[in-house]
Amino acid sequence: MSSPAELAELIRSAGSVVALTGAGISVPSGIPDFRTPQTGLWANVDPMEVAHISVWRRDPGRFWGFYGQRFAALEGKQPNGAHHALAALEEAGRLDAVITQNIDLLHERAGSHNLVEVHGSIRTATCPACGSSYPRAAVVAKLERADAPPCDSCGAILKPDVVFFGELLPEEAIDRAFGLAREATLLLVVGSSLEVYPVAGLPLETLGAGGELAIVNRGPTAFDSKASLRIDGSAGEVLPQVVSALRPRRA
Repeated sequence: MSSPAELAELIRSAGSVVALTGAGISVPSGIPDFRTPQTGLWANVDPMEVAHISVWRRDPGRFWGFYGQRFAALEGKQPNGAHHALAALEEAGRLDAVITQNIDLLHERAGSHNLVEVHGSIRTATCPACGSSYPRAAVVAKLERADAPPCDSCGAILKPDVVFFGELLPEEAIDRAFGLAREATLLLVVGSSLEVYPVAGLPLETLGAGGELAIVNRGPTAFDSKASLRIDGSAGEVLPQVVSALRPRRA
């Protein structure tokens, strides 16, 4: 198995590095991933029954019963070493951008600036009827008084600004993500099993343009055989070691 030092050398020699992160990067922050047996977010619930856009339209109370718990679960969660490591790599000029499937805002809190949130975020919720936007804190306060948060202006039920099953990804975000992947000489996949398309197709863009793929993830991915480097481990432990290995050694 490859080492953090080997990944550091791959990053050092790459002309353009882009990170693609999934749910696994936030597990050390106390946020469950989606598919781990017993503990994953979908372990005891059918996502099509709670997280599909049709459920929000048909039964907003049931939808918000799930997402209200999701919002509460993310309350107070802090970036871990992996988030901070990616922010440090960007600050050092070794990482061009982070493309994330996560909605938890932890990359932003860690200090990443060039960030593409392809699945949206919990930052805001929007009224589909009149377009009014509400910050997360206001939505949480509404959920304490109602099963589904209403818009103050028109009374319609708010929708979190995240992408649900049955919805297309934001065109601007996914176009930017594919463009970054094509330009990258190294795509660093962190905490993603690369199962959910179209985001799972980003490695093909990098490889097709002559770039390389590196993967840091617990468990196998569909692209392991195509990766130049693969580390099976916790991103929260591996990436800080990579940053340390890239720091100039004192004489």
